[in-house]
Amino acid sequence: MAQAKTLTAEELQQVFDYTAQHSHAMRNRMMLLFSFWAGMRVGEIASLRVGDVVDAGGKVKAEIKLSAEQTKGRHARTVFLPQKLRDELQGYCDIRAVQDRKQSFFLTAGGKPFSANVMAQHFFWLYKKAGLEGASSHSGRRTFITTLASKGIGVRVLASLAGHRSIAVTQRYIDVNDEMKRNAVELV
Repeated sequence: MAQAKTLTAEELQQVFDYTAQHSHAMRNRMMLLFSFWAGMRVGEIASLRVGDVVDAGGKVKAEIKLSAEQTKGRHARTVFLPQKLRDELQGYCDIRAVQDRKQSFFLTAGGKPFSANVMAQHFFWLYKKAGLEGASSHSGRRTFITTLASKGIGVRVLASLAGHRSIAVTQRYIDVNDEMKRNAVELV
């Protein structure tokens, strides 16, 4: 099976431009941002509850503590949210104004919680309708890891951020491109 496509900044903007013009634009953008800016798996995003993301006062947390049940490998982990993601999430949370902290953070158009499978399919169709071939629900994670690697973040930190127990797994996520090679040779 081919690896998920790593998106360029332009391709990611293409997806955001598409989602902005269609139903549930803000929700879809937030789901994608969890993948691209926090490196979360689609199953982890689907498992989020309001209380995982916001504190009792309604403020978006800087760190999300995922329980073992919420992760692929059944190992609890902490997801660190960059400030730009927290800022966007805060706007989304303020508009939704959900009081029930146990409610799923993302709901389908029918008002039901997303399953991991339904969310993966949803991502696939968002990419396809935005005109991106080869992108899947894993594209965000690959792009997240590759982007950080291109900025010099070490593979051990990347593995920890991705929730990988082996750096060999993380290394397979890193997509080397010409820009990374150009920047590398300039360090000589």
